[in-house]
Amino acid sequence: MEPTAVRHQRAWRAETVRAEADPRTAGLRAAALRMRRELAVHPGALADREVAEEQLAAIEAMTVGTVELAELRRALLLTVSALGSVSALTEPLDELRAAIALFGALPPRS
Repeated sequence: MEPTAVRHQRAWRAETVRAEADPRTAGLRAAALRMRRELAVHPGALADREVAEEQLAAIEAMTVGTVELAELRRALLLTVSALGSVSALTEPLDELRAAIALFGALPPRS
């Protein structure tokens, strides 16, 4: 089975594409890897470091399988909650946000 990414086109329809054919997936993978590297070398004791590391690993896993937008946004929310107040990590966190934003917004709830 080939890796896939989900491209949301309309509120309730999704198109599946191969992950390696989608440049957004490569950008997301690069942003997640950079964020993990920056977090690994950050010397400070962070109370939620483990949560952030788990979510970054989940984001990376989605880049080789199916990208579920709701799960991707949830992982971003938890990562930002864990690390958003660490000014040294602002730039890689912004890069991660931008990479996830390329996948579009969630469909509205009914």
